[in-house]
Amino acid sequence: MNKTQTLGNAGETLVAQQLISQGFTLLAKNYRRRTGEVDLIASKKDIIAFVEVKTRKNKYFDLSTVITRSKQRKIIMAAKEYLVRHDHYDKVCRFDVALVENGNQITYIPNAFTE
Repeated sequence: MNKTQTLGNAGETLVAQQLISQGFTLLAKNYRRRTGEVDLIASKKDIIAFVEVKTRKNKYFDLSTVITRSKQRKIIMAAKEYLVRHDHYDKVCRFDVALVENGNQITYIPNAFTE
């Protein structure tokens, strides 16, 4: 595993821990399908959150600009496949973004984008 992957995994773990501490149940990590990938999938009551995590050591640019419309479409397609495979039709779905900087600074954006 290279440094970038290690940094990304650390960011995902940090965000997963935060979600769990807020009462979410982690359903999947790095859910990959042919159509795309979702970093974290978490559930709480009637909500299922599909979370894209972006981790950087230093702030060179606004991390929120990294999640392009193309990337959003891939996340949405993977989320749809997850919903079909796991029968979560009774849940309210949302697409969140977690921006991790300097190893532990999390900016969490619920409902960051929609289909």
